[in-house]
Amino acid sequence: MREQFRDVSPEAQELQPILAGLFGEYAARYGDYFSRDAEVERTEWYLAPKGLFIVLERNGEIIATGAYKPFDAQTAEIKRIWTKPTLRKQGLAARVVQELERRAQRAGYRQIYLTTGFRQPEAVRLYLSQGYQAQFDLNRDPEEFSQPPFDGRLRFTKALLAEKLSKTA
Repeated sequence: MREQFRDVSPEAQELQPILAGLFGEYAARYGDYFSRDAEVERTEWYLAPKGLFIVLERNGEIIATGAYKPFDAQTAEIKRIWTKPTLRKQGLAARVVQELERRAQRAGYRQIYLTTGFRQPEAVRLYLSQGYQAQFDLNRDPEEFSQPPFDGRLRFTKALLAEKLSKTA
């Protein structure tokens, strides 16, 4: 079994069914909740040197995706974390997040920012397990975040630690 990460354009034809499925999952969970202030996607956000879109492939098949775009000069925003439904709960999303962090750090970012929706407890668990700091009260019922003054987004941040220099002989 051969697995590898590959950089792709967010407009790549091979990604379109995956992204459509991801947005379909969001629609199934939230209906049109987020449509009132939906983010306009701009392809250039995900292009090097400031952005990145990657896929994790197994034997040539895309099994997971993720991306980051600039949030500000020091902060990358992680987006589009997806794992093939039949392969979930195997740590693939965590591997994608770790690769995005590594690559964002290499691109000069010092912090990661991300949001997930109030009906995605598996995403909350993933980000907490990867050392992200919740910017919301974890003890509240997540549905409360769908009501004003909240906007339904659960925010997380994580500082990227300076890479340790390895000594070579």
